[in-house]
Amino acid sequence: MKIEVYGSGCSKCAELEKRAKEAVAATGTSATVEHVYDMNKIIERGIFMTPALLIDGKTVASGKIPSVEEIASLLRR
Repeated sequence: MKIEVYGSGCSKCAELEKRAKEAVAATGTSATVEHVYDMNKIIERGIFMTPALLIDGKTVASGKIPSVEEIASLLRR
């Protein structure tokens, strides 16, 4: 499983990355968490609001920071 956090590196983006890593650890999911800072890549993905969270290439959150529990729930699906 591949988890991507898209954002410029602001505090909200960093918090989303932290929560994603906590959710991976809490669920025992075998996943990588990658933070994409490149604005060109963000635009290419069609992301208009950051931070954004993608799981296996699908946008599951944009413009908000889901809780660790919410992210964990998404990982279990």
